[in-house]
Amino acid sequence: MRYEEWLKSVPKELKDGPVWRFYAYPKSLYLFDLAWEDCEKLMRDTRGQAVAHQLIRSVGSISANLEEGYGRGIGGKEYVRFLRIALGSARESKGWYFKARHLLPQPLIQSRLSLLEEIISLLVTAIKQHS
Repeated sequence: MRYEEWLKSVPKELKDGPVWRFYAYPKSLYLFDLAWEDCEKLMRDTRGQAVAHQLIRSVGSISANLEEGYGRGIGGKEYVRFLRIALGSARESKGWYFKARHLLPQPLIQSRLSLLEEIISLLVTAIKQHS
């Protein structure tokens, strides 16, 4: 599913929240939905099951930490801490996608890595702005 199509499926209640305006957040939710589909493929192979468990956990952690950070207030030390945790989860997710290369097609892996690089760049910029 393309990002523009996916956006149409997001409930208004999510889009109205302040965290939605931080572009890394909708991108990380989109990535989670993509990872969900990817994990379905990984779960078909015994070797891929461990990768799928770790992948969905690390990808889900990106948006979860952005939500928690925004919930505690933008700009403070705690907010930056949650941005850093989200950044760590994004970098971890890159590693899990690399490990999944034996079961997922290379173009898909490259697409996910590119999306993760975009999210990482947004997070690094935000951390610099608020540190």
